[in-house]
Amino acid sequence: MHRTLATGLAASALSLLTVVTTASAADAAPADKPQVLASWTQTSASSYNAWVAARSNQSTWAAYGFDWSTDYCSSSPDNPFGFPFATSCARHDFGYRNYKALGTFSANKSRLDSAFYEDLKRVCAGYSGASKSACNSTAWTYYQAVKAFG
Repeated sequence: MHRTLATGLAASALSLLTVVTTASAADAAPADKPQVLASWTQTSASSYNAWVAARSNQSTWAAYGFDWSTDYCSSSPDNPFGFPFATSCARHDFGYRNYKALGTFSANKSRLDSAFYEDLKRVCAGYSGASKSACNSTAWTYYQAVKAFG
């Protein structure tokens, strides 16, 4: 009887361990999370566009456990002088938050800040004349701020 009870308890413990291990593996982010994150945080327009598309369909990426939260341009205006910088700021937040969570922020900060500046310049490309100059100057100021304080 004692041996049967011990065998039964061992089998129950093994079953519970299997369920817990399976649940943990299912909850873990896919192995390619760093590659996906890197593809969405490059300086190119195609990287920006891919991130915007993913952001619009976050549920598709739920298994990756990305942090999509944002405070946009933090304590700076999201749309300074009417220039729509909010989405650029959101992508910058995405990069910062997710690289910090992976523990690789320091190695990626410079690129994230450069991608932010390129995003802002793409916003400014839609303007001309004095408005474009003002937008580019504002973009430069935002970039310098995140380089120094981000």
